[in-house]
Amino acid sequence: MKDERAAEISRILALLHKWGVHTLGDLAALERDELGARIGPEAVRLWDQATGKSIRFLRLVRPAELFEEQLEFEHEIETTEPLLFVLRRFLEQLSRRLGALYLVARELTLQLTFADKSRYQHQFQISDPTHSVEILFRLLQTHLENFRAEHPIVAVALTVQPARPGQQQFDLFETPLRDPGRLHETLTRLTGLLGAERVGTPVREDSHRPDAFHLEPFSWEMAESPNDFESLLGPALRRFRQPSARPLDSAVIGRQGPYLSSGDWWDKENWARAEWDLQLAAGALCRAQEQPSGWKLEGLYD
Repeated sequence: MKDERAAEISRILALLHKWGVHTLGDLAALERDELGARIGPEAVRLWDQATGKSIRFLRLVRPAELFEEQLEFEHEIETTEPLLFVLRRFLEQLSRRLGALYLVARELTLQLTFADKSRYQHQFQISDPTHSVEILFRLLQTHLENFRAEHPIVAVALTVQPARPGQQQFDLFETPLRDPGRLHETLTRLTGLLGAERVGTPVREDSHRPDAFHLEPFSWEMAESPNDFESLLGPALRRFRQPSARPLDSAVIGRQGPYLSSGDWWDKENWARAEWDLQLAAGALCRAQEQPSGWKLEGLYD
């Protein structure tokens, strides 16, 4: 429809130019009814606009809020102290703007520009969206503690993706995290110290091999509680991550087993185990594995 109207206006303007009408004054000097009879209703609307007879209501459009702060340093910086000072000022300004609009930060984007014109960018997902300066600053500080750069920093920018404050309804027996921001900070520290592949949520693998699990990225969604309470009855076995080959500190007064298990026979990582439950004279219950090279202590029962 817009294209058709634009084409019609172009046709009318070309015709008016042939008549010698080149200005708004020339158009307003024409008779309105005669102009409409010769060219059509679109020419009448153009005549009304030229003479100020038509009324066009203004449409209020609010520009999108951009929550971003950036700064180019006068001198190159090579330590985190001045960078953290600037980032805290950024967060204070952004927090005031978010609070005035009843918004919170759900994502932070940090961008650093180096002296060699290269850039570094990192996004922070906020587990519990907030506009608290302390929580957001701890998030940036924890990340920069383990950050290393080959060139000095010449510019910094911080962008916030806003969101409405959320409300979560918990079940009767669910307990919310006391401080999700502190948990996120701890996970960030552990990731920096140990590596992303060694931090996460343990998930059991589809295998009968004991202690078969892998780590998946931490999820903020609560897992469903198990309904099979019978599987929770009895003492819990605390397995050692690395079975111990040291001798037992007490004599064995009772044993039960062996418990034979095997699996993955079709794979090069096939396994077979013979395990025993041992009762020690000191009163402890333990699980031991019998191997051709000797015995290894698998874990202790609570």
